[in-house]
Amino acid sequence: MIAATRRRLGAGEAGLTLIELLVASAMGVVLMGGVVTLMIGAVRSQPKLSQKNTNVQTVRFVLERMTRELRTGIAVKEAKPSTVSFETYVRSSTCGAGTARPDSSPSIKCQVRYTCEAGACKRTETSPGVLTGGTAVTIVKGLGSGTNFTYCAAEPCAATAEPSYVKVNLVIPSPGGGTDATTISDGASLRNATLAN
Repeated sequence: MIAATRRRLGAGEAGLTLIELLVASAMGVVLMGGVVTLMIGAVRSQPKLSQKNTNVQTVRFVLERMTRELRTGIAVKEAKPSTVSFETYVRSSTCGAGTARPDSSPSIKCQVRYTCEAGACKRTETSPGVLTGGTAVTIVKGLGSGTNFTYCAAEPCAATAEPSYVKVNLVIPSPGGGTDATTISDGASLRNATLAN
């Protein structure tokens, strides 16, 4: 009985033919070629993705700083697509000094101007009401065209239902020079504007 079972099971097994083996090998090579192509594409795009991630993090930090200063603002003195200048409270010993005050000391009123043109945003701090001069400090570089400020002074602003609203759009170009630029937007209303009146 065991011999008959062995003959019955072994009778249909002839193994692989040479053609079946060649077809299976060719399919394996095509499959491995596809996998290698995907891996090479992922490895090549990784530096661009890392650079874009770094740029987005930097711009988000700068945008948070801008909106924080805008929120403590008193009055917008100048608003253009490339420049916004406003009075706000800063934690410096004097306007433009850059030396931080102790936590126990109150903030002082200064004129802060952000200018975003030629691919960079600069911050200038001067005495209240002074719209020119001061030392411009570059806070972010490598921005694309379309970076701008929008100011709405109506009471209340139609777009936001808030008075004295400043919107900031910062455009990050594609690291590879492509057309997939990223726009990061935020804005703030001047919370101290009513205190100044």
